[in-house]
Amino acid sequence: MVLTSGKASAQPTPLPPSPPTTPWVEDLPNQITPLAPLATLTPAPTLNANIAGGECGRAPHQRYAELTVPGKAGTPLLFQLTAKENPAWLFNGNNPYYPPQPIWGYEGNTPGATTPGPTIHARYGQSVICRIRNQLPQNHTGFGSPEISTHLHNMHTPSESDGYASDFYSAVQGGVTLTAPGTFNDHFYPNLYAGFDEFGGLGDSREALGSLFYHDHTEGVTAPNVLKGMFGRYMVFDALDTGDETTGLRLPSGAYDYPLSFSDKRFDSGGRLTFDELNPEGVLGDKVVVNGKIEPVLRVARRKYRLRLLNVGPSRFYEFVLQNTGGTIVYPYTQIANDGNLLPAPIVNQLRVRIAPAERADIVVDFSRFPLNTTLYLVNQLTQVDTRRPGVVQSPGTRVLKFIIDRQPPTPDLSVVPSVLRPLRDLPSASALAALPVRTWVFQRNSGMWNVNGLFFDSLTARARITKGATEIWEFINPDNGWQHPIHVHFEEARVLSKSVNGVSLPIPVNERGRKDVFVVGELMTVRVLVRFRDFSGKYLMHCHNLTHEDHAMMVRFDIV
Repeated sequence: MVLTSGKASAQPTPLPPSPPTTPWVEDLPNQITPLAPLATLTPAPTLNANIAGGECGRAPHQRYAELTVPGKAGTPLLFQLTAKENPAWLFNGNNPYYPPQPIWGYEGNTPGATTPGPTIHARYGQSVICRIRNQLPQNHTGFGSPEISTHLHNMHTPSESDGYASDFYSAVQGGVTLTAPGTFNDHFYPNLYAGFDEFGGLGDSREALGSLFYHDHTEGVTAPNVLKGMFGRYMVFDALDTGDETTGLRLPSGAYDYPLSFSDKRFDSGGRLTFDELNPEGVLGDKVVVNGKIEPVLRVARRKYRLRLLNVGPSRFYEFVLQNTGGTIVYPYTQIANDGNLLPAPIVNQLRVRIAPAERADIVVDFSRFPLNTTLYLVNQLTQVDTRRPGVVQSPGTRVLKFIIDRQPPTPDLSVVPSVLRPLRDLPSASALAALPVRTWVFQRNSGMWNVNGLFFDSLTARARITKGATEIWEFINPDNGWQHPIHVHFEEARVLSKSVNGVSLPIPVNERGRKDVFVVGELMTVRVLVRFRDFSGKYLMHCHNLTHEDHAMMVRFDIV
């Protein structure tokens, strides 16, 4: 590899392609069944870490007694996820080029780890304790690390349950911000809207999140652990986005509310998943894995579907279109959410959507427009040759998912897409914005090393101390012309105030005008966002969500005090 510090002339070494795949040999399930809560957990959850019972040495759950009462977060529902190895996962059916192989994932209430892990459905005003057990093998082969720290991206969560990078644990090792190792960690998710101190009760319903995901966030090995399969989906509903087509906004629900997760992976000549943990450039996958399978089929009914798209990463950007079999027609759909947040109004007749690593986009596709037995394809038209940035849009593109409309719905389609979705809180006035403090974060590469403001990540050092309840403007700067950085701020959503390149203002795309938690900072770009810090205190993270950049120290700790 030839490196020139901070420049686009760094030339990654070409990698051999993955073996040939056989498309459309594996069907995804017709619907995703959410994980059922448990009646009890043994040992029972406790306010303080139950170290004697095997829990890692986390901090006490913040505000637990105050919040777990009727009218706020209520008595928690109990879930359990177990991080485990699945020794014989099939990525491409019985294709001999892709033999059964070990992956890491999460097990729910039935034996066997999967990737993605089980999907959890939650509701605002109903708290959750999610026990996450670690049964990964210490004597594993290949890449990855058997310590875990699970982040629920981007829930408004107390810091001790946020999946801080050095809060990792196993039976034999604990991170420096824990007091002891352990075999499990009880995560407290209050499922309250942000701003409950300001607004009382459940908080500000305009701050609702919907399409979230959980993933491993262990310091230095997030990319390999996530690539190996350690992620899953978490959906949150409320009185507006109810999960019921007869109430609230009446969006497609139940079997017709379908999460789709996309991950770029590369396989060696023997068809086994591969990754270079030491390479700061990372490894760009040349196969797109959809819900754990390469080029799968999703059979759908002739009706509207809500498709919740997630870019798991680690590095590839996507721009998706819906095409006919000949690749000659691109069909429109409606975008209703970005980064898990319902937009103020739907974006109708949309032909394409771009998602960077960790970005989400909820779209509604009306399959009733097509005759029975129609075949359609979800196609990525965005080229990318290395991990640094996407290239150009090219048609017809690469097919990643096949839809077959194979049945009529058993009951009438009651779902709608209303013209108004979820309102936004007004931005402060111009004079109020001008009076806010501004923090500047510069994301760059020096001597081949990723950094923020010229410094590497230190899990014990807060680079910002922010008073709880404060509102600030954060300025993200990319001074280089060779990379794009999808920047993620934990804990709080933010609003884009401005985007510019070399001082020239850019329009904010309509699908970025709502609340977001990932901000793509392109070449020579500055992005300014408004962010509030509310309700909980403690240590949190901000980092590039190109997971290789994150693992190689492009991350910052900030403390809310």
